[in-house]
Amino acid sequence: MKSFDVIIAGGAMAGSTLALALNALSQRALSIAIIEPFQTNHHAHPGFDSRSIALAHGTVELLKSWGLWQSLSPFATPITQIHVSDRSHAGMVNFDSTHLGLDALGYVVELSKVGQQYAEKINACDNITYFCPLSVEHVERSPEHVSVTLSDQQRITGKLLVAADGALSTSSAQMGFVRQEHDFEQVALIANVVSAQQHQGRAFERFTASGPLALLPMSDDRLSLVWCLSAEQAEQMLYASDSEFLAQLQTMFGWRLGRFLQVGQRSTYPLILRYHSQTIAHRFVTIGNAAQTLHPIAGQGFNLGIRDIATLAQVLTEEDTQSMGEYRQLATFRQRREADRQATIQLTSTLVHLFSNDWLTLRVGRNLGLMAMENIPLLKAPLLNHTLG
Repeated sequence: MKSFDVIIAGGAMAGSTLALALNALSQRALSIAIIEPFQTNHHAHPGFDSRSIALAHGTVELLKSWGLWQSLSPFATPITQIHVSDRSHAGMVNFDSTHLGLDALGYVVELSKVGQQYAEKINACDNITYFCPLSVEHVERSPEHVSVTLSDQQRITGKLLVAADGALSTSSAQMGFVRQEHDFEQVALIANVVSAQQHQGRAFERFTASGPLALLPMSDDRLSLVWCLSAEQAEQMLYASDSEFLAQLQTMFGWRLGRFLQVGQRSTYPLILRYHSQTIAHRFVTIGNAAQTLHPIAGQGFNLGIRDIATLAQVLTEEDTQSMGEYRQLATFRQRREADRQATIQLTSTLVHLFSNDWLTLRVGRNLGLMAMENIPLLKAPLLNHTLG
């Protein structure tokens, strides 16, 4: 039976980042297993698909500290400005990297390209073993170890099992963790679009009656669209002709980027807040979407997960491997992370409910709030801090 210091269930963004962060901080002293059902270099991998994500400034600084940013930066598009507005109303807020003395507020990367780079780095590490395409079938724990039975009936042991296996984490279900859910009654429509005007590093978050509409700058002057709609609206837009889709997008977004000219392949997924109140147990911890899956408003999901990864990696490498996975160690991780975790979950959920309806009182209040935020730096600071990560 093969034995490891750390076993990670899930090898997408969260799991692979944790493995590489642990590798960097321990100087390759830890033996790490990654269990992943999908081939990382395959286009159908759901964790490394055609979507793009925004990496906050703080996230990029962490990736730099682990030696990961150098290989990602060639295909990362900087976000130099963020424009937040409410459709058909006067309220708006602008963030500009030059005003803060930064090169960028964040960067946009395509997950498929990140997956390729991560796979190359992991394959080059002889202390990281990849079990793929396999999944966790059964988990047993003893005082000193955790034993994992894989889908091919192979068994491995470790001092700690980390669940990084997504929103419907089977590892967490094995532990008996109860998943909390809140349906936002929205569907995210994802596509890449091209506009007549160059994006010039600008990102946009526009609030509409059906939900937020975000556009992120990408390479080749493309824009990554995340459009939150009702299920019925999303179905209509998913199957609309390109011209109908672009016309409706134009109506909702406006003309700040000129005319929308092209739209690529479209996909949708339901928006549901999922989280576990319990994030640790004996020789077990959850990170990333396995711990909490957030609404994409304000782009907080992965950036919250990366802060979890940073703290966990630090805690696990602060002491020698004899302490690896002890409950005392995991309790330290939870104590350091819980305030940020709860605040970010609350922030995203509140923003969704505040900006996804057209009630008169809320409409007036939120626009006054946006205008005040734009003109009073003290009010702008909390949102800016979350934006920068």
